[in-house]
Amino acid sequence: MSLDKVVGSAAEAVADIADGSSLAVGGFGLAGIPWFLIEALLAQGATDLRVVSNNCGVDGAGLGLLLEEHRISRVIASYVGENKEFARQYLAGELTVELTPQGTLAERMRAGGAGIGAFFTPTGVGTMVAEGGLPWRYHPDGTVALASPPKESRVFGGREMILEESIVTDVALVRAAVVDRAGNCRFHASARNFNIPAAMAGELTIVEAEQIVEVGEIGPDEVHLPGVFVQRVVALTPEQAAHKEIEKRTTREREENLR
Repeated sequence: MSLDKVVGSAAEAVADIADGSSLAVGGFGLAGIPWFLIEALLAQGATDLRVVSNNCGVDGAGLGLLLEEHRISRVIASYVGENKEFARQYLAGELTVELTPQGTLAERMRAGGAGIGAFFTPTGVGTMVAEGGLPWRYHPDGTVALASPPKESRVFGGREMILEESIVTDVALVRAAVVDRAGNCRFHASARNFNIPAAMAGELTIVEAEQIVEVGEIGPDEVHLPGVFVQRVVALTPEQAAHKEIEKRTTREREENLR
């Protein structure tokens, strides 16, 4: 059996993603997001998608492209971010949104990949995260159509904690800096954010790779994500690999100019 997981194109990699699929998508803001897998999925046409991601891109970029085409029906995320269309659809009752504390969201995906069904955490105790009532979906008139349920709580070591269920998705879309043909991945800097737990959560994990190398060229101590979690790898062109954006550019004068 060949260990070569490289497929011919992003379009080929996402061709069998069905309507109604759940997706874990890596990246943080726009850092490390799978730009070209998202674009390929947009062209592929799958709809009624249930997305798990730290956020939902921005207007006109990343997952925001799928959102603008009303291809996403439910989002589990830690924040709305700079996406005005995300906020509009949520408040207009067009989108179900489960807002989850950021660390809890990462652990829910990691736990899913590790085969852990649920875990207890102190995060959210004493808030609506634990007690229920967070609006997941609104009616068009602004009243709450669906709210979060209360969560089970227990005391461990004298500290109250709440039960959080792990997340396993049908598909995961991630981006890595260097990937070998067996799917072992190395990420660069902040692009590691959410890519690793997202990849672990997917039953089918697809990676777009800025650079493909042969098996053995990534040192054992340099592997951030073992290839056992990866089923398909897409090689980016040099131009695609160089495509990286940020949400906001914040700069200041150099120190010598401030004296």
